[in-house]
Amino acid sequence: MIRALLTAAFLALPSMAAAVVCEDTSYEGNRFTLCTVDVATEELRLFLRDTDGAILGQFRDIQRELADRRFLAFAMNAGMYHSDRRPVGHYVEFGDQETPLLTKASKGNFGLLPNGVFCINDTRADVIETLTFATTKPACEHATQSGPMLVIDGELHPRFLVDSTSKFIRNGVGTSADGKTAHFVISRNSVTFHEFGRYFRDVLQTPNALYFDGKISRLHAPAINRSDPGFLMGPIVGVVETSAN
Repeated sequence: MIRALLTAAFLALPSMAAAVVCEDTSYEGNRFTLCTVDVATEELRLFLRDTDGAILGQFRDIQRELADRRFLAFAMNAGMYHSDRRPVGHYVEFGDQETPLLTKASKGNFGLLPNGVFCINDTRADVIETLTFATTKPACEHATQSGPMLVIDGELHPRFLVDSTSKFIRNGVGTSADGKTAHFVISRNSVTFHEFGRYFRDVLQTPNALYFDGKISRLHAPAINRSDPGFLMGPIVGVVETSAN
């Protein structure tokens, strides 16, 4: 009951006309929720720690950190993390690096190369394959490394199997070629990597897309009356807006 009341209060936070649009969609029999962000006009950023240095972990914890009239208009988990919720791979927040770039293959989905980095700046956001990122060294105001890549230069990850039986709720991000639009997606039913990647490639037509996670995938989207509860998270991506009231 207490959790339900807190969630209701969180979703009732003041809002204004936003350039974040969330909607339920479907493709090839699978259901997805898509949140599209205009990077040039929205304050898109990453969250990991509070002002005391403790890892946040919940959407409501972020809201408590925001100043008056500021509110979390959208958020989702954004990259894999260790048991203590530290990022597994490269993580940058407001230009400060917390963890370095990892370029070698490793266990689990993160190490299923190629993986990639979601790089955010004031007027654009890009999904960049890790080795390309290591070579080009782009400056990122915020960055989170995850894996595997879902789409690489318009092609699905080469190790995705069309007949795979591994299905989970999954979430990830794809970016437009000009970097002006970021598409955040969470599946509403369990899907394979191949099915999830096809949604980015064929429906959203993003040249590059990155997987964030599976079993722990969560979305905060008050515009559609949704804020998923669950276990504590590591890195979180979100949009902060200012209420007109």
